[in-house]
Formats: sequence, structure tokens, C-alpha cells
Amino acid sequence: MPMRALITGAGGFLGIWLTRALAARGDKVTCLLRRGSDASGLEGIPHTRVEGDVTQGASLAPAVAGQDVVFHLAGVRRGATREDFMRVNAEGTRLLCEAMVASGSRPRLVLVGSLAAMGPSSPTRPHVEEDPFQPYEWYGESKAEAERIAFSYGDRLPVTVSRPPRILGPWDRENLAFFRLATKGIRLELAGGPRPLTMVDVEDVVDALILQAEHPRAVGEAFFCAGPGDPLSLESVQDLGARALGLSPRTVRVSPWLLTALASAADGVSRVTGRKLPLSRKMARQLLAPAWTCSGAKAERLLGFRPQRGVEDAVRRSAEWYREHGWL
Repeated sequence: MPMRALITGAGGFLGIWLTRALAARGDKVTCLLRRGSDASGLEGIPHTRVEGDVTQGASLAPAVAGQDVVFHLAGVRRGATREDFMRVNAEGTRLLCEAMVASGSRPRLVLVGSLAAMGPSSPTRPHVEEDPFQPYEWYGESKAEAERIAFSYGDRLPVTVSRPPRILGPWDRENLAFFRLATKGIRLELAGGPRPLTMVDVEDVVDALILQAEHPRAVGEAFFCAGPGDPLSLESVQDLGARALGLSPRTVRVSPWLLTALASAADGVSRVTGRKLPLSRKMARQLLAPAWTCSGAKAERLLGFRPQRGVEDAVRRSAEWYREHGWL
């Protein structure tokens, strides 16, 4: 029987891929989109559009009505203040849960969290789900609070959480800057590295989300969604991207203090102009952390989930898509 699914944040990178996968299965997909938001990535995918905003509780009732599952992807990754993150990522989750409870149908909530809620890992030990939240910036703090809020509704709603690390694939803008550097002949190398990164293909994340929407053992649990193989470094990701593009960029070595200074300057430009530049202090702190790694063992043990797509292939697909669609 087709699943009736609502996706918040459906117009974003992950939302586009999730909408496509659910529609391909024959599920009935509703996309919650803010008025005026870019939904070009959803063109040609069968779905019902509902205008609404997770920060406006009254707009959520029509969207959640009659749903079997709510995939909560909506959120902000950049903001000028802590309140910017908390209002959308944390309080938006609370308003969505309230609307789901009020619907009376007990749809399952699949919340997309983030490895950022845990904070950086040790270079020698990946995070596991039992580790405490230790976010060290506002985005991670707001994602940790979103999880706490979601699970506080566990007596009224079936709740499960997915915590992806850095996601790769076509439509992704978070990693686009590193591919663009390669086209300018630059390979960025951060002094003091390498700094291991767990990464994952967007289609593996989608597979995990759908599994969490259906598997009985997912309820009440949070899972990391890690790609296969060993972690990569920022430098190795750039090498893979350059190879896919047929480029041989020169290495530019950047010290931590210079990256931090450039990021502070970029934040200043963003505040004055309103333009969101690729570099920010948040990005710099993430890049300079000792490691961002996590283990996918729990998802394999409880759900039988095994990622099917290598990160190297995800980098290649991303590079080819960026070039084909004029993003580079």
C-alpha cells in the first residue's frame, strides 16, 4: 500500500532526492514549501505542494493531515545569531510535533538531525550514538535541541532520528566551493592535518530515511548514516573532484589563523551585503576540527542498513553534475 508522506524542506538538496525516491516507489508525496521558495528541483516529480513554514504553526495543520510519515528536513545551516538557528531548527521541530499530535493520526516522525549535534570526534575514534551531545557552534546546538524536542513527544508520536555526516551528490551546494576552487586551479591544504571526515552519498541517506520510516525497530532510536569505507580528508575529496574534472590544481597551504581571518572577513561582507558567501566562521571551525567521523554499526545491527555507494563515486557524480548544469 502506498505510503502517504510529508516532506518539510522538500526543495533542498536532500529533499529533492527523497521526493524523487518516494515518488518512484508510488508513494503519495506532499511537499511543504515556503511561499516564494525555489522548487525547481522538484519539477517533473509527482507531488502535492502545500505552502507553509515550520516557524508558523498554523500553516502546518493542512500539511500533516492524513499523513503516515513526516520527514522533517527543513532547517537553516547559516544564521547571524543563536536565535536564528533555534527558532527554525529547534522551535520549528516543536511546532511540527504539536501539529502532528493535534492531527490525531499519530504519523511517524523521521527527523533529519546532524553529526554536528555531537560535535567533532577524535581522529582515532568515530562517534557512536551513545556519545553525549557536545556541539561547539550554534547550528549543532540547535540540531541537538531539535532531537531532544522530538523525542520528548515519544509518548504521543513514533519518532526516529537520522544523523548524517557531510552529504555528497548532485544538487549539493555545501561542498560546491571546493569543486569551484579546483576549476580556478587551487587545491586547498589546511596545515596541521589530515582531519578525517565521514561522508555519505545522498542516495544512501535517502535509503536510510525510508528504512527508518518503515522499520519497527527504528522507533525511539537515533542512527548515524555513514558512508562505506574509511573516512576521507578535505584534501582527498578535492583530489577526487579534480580528477573527475580532469584538472591538476596547484596546492595552496593555508594556516588555521589565516583561514579564521578570511572567514571573519567573509562574515563581515555577508552582514553588510546580505550575500551568503561560501566561507564563514562556522565553516572554518568545522574545517579546523580534529575530525568529523561517525560509525554506522548501529544502523546495520538494528535495521540491517548497509550503504551501497562509495564516496569516491559520489564525488565523481557531483563533479559531473555540477559541470553539466553550469554550476562550475
